[in-house]
Amino acid sequence: MPHGQSPGESLTTIAYARRLGLFSATMLVIGGIIGSGIFRNPAEVARIVPTPALTNVAWGMGAVIALIGAFVFAELGRRRPLAGGGYAYLREAFGPLAGFLYAWALLLVITTGAIAAVAMTFAGYAAALMGWPESAQPWIAGGSIVFLTLLNIFGVRPAAWTQNVFTVLKLAAIAALIVAAFAATPGVHPDAVAPVREGGLVLALGAALVPVLFAFGGWQQTNFVAEEIVNPERNLPRALIIGVIAVVAAYLLVNLAYLRTMGIAGLAASTAPAAETMAAVAGDAGRRMIAAGIVASTFGFLNVVILVTPRVYQAMARDGLFFESFARLHPKWRTPVAAILLQGAWAIVLLFSKKYGELLDYVVFGDWIFFGLIAATLFVLRRRDGDAPTTFKTPLHPVTTLLFIAAAVYVVVGSIAAHPRNAVIGSGLLLIGVPVHFIWRGRATSH
Repeated sequence: MPHGQSPGESLTTIAYARRLGLFSATMLVIGGIIGSGIFRNPAEVARIVPTPALTNVAWGMGAVIALIGAFVFAELGRRRPLAGGGYAYLREAFGPLAGFLYAWALLLVITTGAIAAVAMTFAGYAAALMGWPESAQPWIAGGSIVFLTLLNIFGVRPAAWTQNVFTVLKLAAIAALIVAAFAATPGVHPDAVAPVREGGLVLALGAALVPVLFAFGGWQQTNFVAEEIVNPERNLPRALIIGVIAVVAAYLLVNLAYLRTMGIAGLAASTAPAAETMAAVAGDAGRRMIAAGIVASTFGFLNVVILVTPRVYQAMARDGLFFESFARLHPKWRTPVAAILLQGAWAIVLLFSKKYGELLDYVVFGDWIFFGLIAATLFVLRRRDGDAPTTFKTPLHPVTTLLFIAAAVYVVVGSIAAHPRNAVIGSGLLLIGVPVHFIWRGRATSH
């Protein structure tokens, strides 16, 4: 079977339309990484490694790992520019079960739970900004999911335009935060608030990497829409690298802005460092401006996730491992309508059940399990491709790829050690996908 053709491709004769250029693909990368993490996670990092130097080291380490991840996924996208991204790589390298479990985890909790959680974050800031009551927040969150779900049905182009606008807005908010912090007179702050936690510097930096890496995660989502990117062999690697470098620069400067304005003690004690930084510089107007920026950032992040992830379910259905209707693309809009609707409906169910936070806690380690496994597919694909020429290769492979896999393993182990009960329940949720996979595989072979 030639590369790019899936076992069930006869299920649909309508292909994706290549309508995403380099700029839109880069905006997807940036928008898929920057959600609400950079506005909150630096405080958690400062509580773990409570000196300015160590917090900067932690964010610097995260930046290096994120860049390596971008290089790995860039090469994977160059070698296999297929819809579904990581699903397609796992399926080819490790078999259909590995790919199915990834898609199962995304649909069951990882993506849909994240949609519900980020929608509530968006609703909380939007309601506060507009003076609406707290009781309205679930309806605002649900409305945002419905709106973006419907928008993404009508083609990748309007969704991409929306993404471009909101990514530019979130970058403008971050730029305003950085400029305001560095334009203001710095305060005098103590260098530390507490000794490094018990276990030593290495363990402390390792623990700090967990919130750092979660803030940096998300670049892999652009690989899901590889079949909709113009000249993906060239533009997908470029978008990943440019996008991640832009986010790295933004994150490192934001962290310096927090430290300059609040100091390490203020940052460690803060529950909303971005708002407090802007309030210190520009008063209530600054606080409202950054709240508007977080509204734009979370809304844009929602749009990315709702746009790209249904391509995974469509690819799975195209392989005969999900409902046949999910493999079909709309003849006019070239979108997987059934997959988009199912994802939106399940996310709303999780939202109003109020169980999404608990479910995400159960499977949060699963995202990095698949990160590591997808990176490992590069070894298999390189061996299978032999000496086939490629215009992009991961620098210093295999050392860099192994370093990224080691980082993924550390996050998983750290998450399990911190919350063993959650890990047991989460593993059970993921493993339910095993019999489901064999049921679907049996259905596919019987037809």
